[in-house]
Amino acid sequence: MELEQRWPVRIYYEDTDHGGVVYHANYLRYMERARTEFLRTAGIELDAVQQRWGVIFAVTRLAIDYRTPARFNDLLQVVSTIERPRGARLRYHQQIVRQRDEAVITDATVDLACIDTSGKPRRIPSEINAILRKLASTIEQGATNPT
Repeated sequence: MELEQRWPVRIYYEDTDHGGVVYHANYLRYMERARTEFLRTAGIELDAVQQRWGVIFAVTRLAIDYRTPARFNDLLQVVSTIERPRGARLRYHQQIVRQRDEAVITDATVDLACIDTSGKPRRIPSEINAILRKLASTIEQGATNPT
């Protein structure tokens, strides 16, 4: 299980605006996909979480800095790490970097809340919390790949 998840993204024409750079909202899509893959790598399938515990994770706060544009045909990596979960809250740090030169394209902090299907906050289920806490603890100790 990787603790710093790197998820690749190739930029296609459909991702760009008329100026030839990636449209700003598309970076959010890339980060969403990377967060889902991060959890999947840890053995957490979001549809199974909803079916078993009746909860989902919803973005409650997003702070993003756009540093430099990505362009058509760039190969990017979404680099995701996770902090120790607290109650119903989960925080990711995500950077999108260009693979060829490691230039930081975006730098973001994303807060998610565990909520039930009616939108009320719920504590993260204990089994999920244990997996996430183990990941966060290993990250805090500076490990990048415990397998």
